[in-house]
Amino acid sequence: MAADLTVLVVDDDFHVARLHCRIVDEVDGFRALSPVGSAAEAARSIAAEPPDLVLLDGYLPDRNGLELLVDLPIDTIVVSAASDGASVRRALRAGALGYLVKPFAPQVLHDRLAAYARFRNVLDEAVNADQERIERALRILHSGDAGATTRSRSATETAVLEAVSEADGERSAAEVAELVGVSRATAQRYLSALAARGLLTTQLRYGTAGRPEHRYAPPGVGR
Repeated sequence: MAADLTVLVVDDDFHVARLHCRIVDEVDGFRALSPVGSAAEAARSIAAEPPDLVLLDGYLPDRNGLELLVDLPIDTIVVSAASDGASVRRALRAGALGYLVKPFAPQVLHDRLAAYARFRNVLDEAVNADQERIERALRILHSGDAGATTRSRSATETAVLEAVSEADGERSAAEVAELVGVSRATAQRYLSALAARGLLTTQLRYGTAGRPEHRYAPPGVGR
């Protein structure tokens, strides 16, 4: 299994920082590092243990958070009380992947982290990402892939996802079809849709003859 994605919370409000860390730890596949409260502490923490993602407060005691953002070689989501358009545009120009206005419900951060993980899954599984894949990854990142998170899954889709998730490794469409009790074509259709939304990853297995077989696995398995 792949290691959890690590998140560094940078916020000078100790109580807010601890709250955000708890939310991070509640999301499957994520682990919060010890939070820090200043730009200097953030630099030291990143040098010692580079995280996968930074949750960056817009206001820090020793430096403006948006100024620090320019220097961060890490994926970053700005978390700020500033809600004016100029601040949001400045953060996005500086390289922020997202912008959350404080205060927000825990589910908002939960959903954003889940979308970030799927965003990485869609891009990481491609050696050379075509334009369609890039656009899909961006839609997932910025909208939370609303089609995947808000609509209820059909019984068949749920069964297909569970059949792959419960495997020790990868599974083919034929194997999933047998487990779920559907045709191979139906299993393939659901598997392709789940992979397109970043909920599964796709691997190619080359045999001794014929076309390569697509194998499906939960994110982080089989890489």
